[in-house]
Amino acid sequence: MFPIYQVDAFTTELFRGNPAAVCPTDTWLSDDVMQHIAAENNLSETAFVVPDESGEADFGLRWFTPKAEVDLCGHATLATAWVIFNELNWDKDLVTFSGRSGVLSVARGEKDLLSMDFPVCTLKPAPHPAELDRALGGRALDYCVASNDMRLAVLGSVEAVQNLKPHLGMVAQMGDHGLVVTAKGAGDVDFVSRFFAPQLGITEDPVTGAAHTVLVPYWARRLKKDTFKARQISKRGGEVLCQLEGDRVKLSGRAVLYMKGEVYI
Repeated sequence: MFPIYQVDAFTTELFRGNPAAVCPTDTWLSDDVMQHIAAENNLSETAFVVPDESGEADFGLRWFTPKAEVDLCGHATLATAWVIFNELNWDKDLVTFSGRSGVLSVARGEKDLLSMDFPVCTLKPAPHPAELDRALGGRALDYCVASNDMRLAVLGSVEAVQNLKPHLGMVAQMGDHGLVVTAKGAGDVDFVSRFFAPQLGITEDPVTGAAHTVLVPYWARRLKKDTFKARQISKRGGEVLCQLEGDRVKLSGRAVLYMKGEVYI
């Protein structure tokens, strides 16, 4: 038996942002058990966190979708840090995690703001595949493939992103890590996005931290700046504050606890 928490990340309101499950344990569960728990939770991500014995970081961290383990997840990292700071009585303002993407850190700031330090992804412009046109129901303005195999498509307006009804069968044929669709923002929002990854068991992810490791370098080049206010305009929606610092990006947001309980295994 061990505790489980469900936290809404990148929001200050319940039932918005992106829900993630967080499972703190003393040692790693088996891969099969972690995958079964993630499938049972049926959230876009379930995070498993254990004390790190290597000395490399404070904790080890792994992320599972209902179908597979992934190399990086932003909103579940934010949720895990929230649990450590608020439920596990961590007495420092910085917590570090070791995982598939190296050592990540999350800092606690004013008014409950949590700031994650992640590696950025490199981008390469790519020919528009036929699957992309069919997935979007039309032509994208720009298309890139990221170093994490995520695909990025740029549309002409906020409304085009908001109203998009992608063909998920075609999205599933475009790499292993999903498609992020984006456009330049309006008002005080620099850019908007949505993210689809049916190949990972995620029809549409509400707010995707990992996608912003792709979005930030793209919009930094386009907008000639390194600080952004971003909004993911899914049905639940969420806001991500972003800052590019060389080959790292800081992604900041807030989180709220929805539920806590116990897993009987």
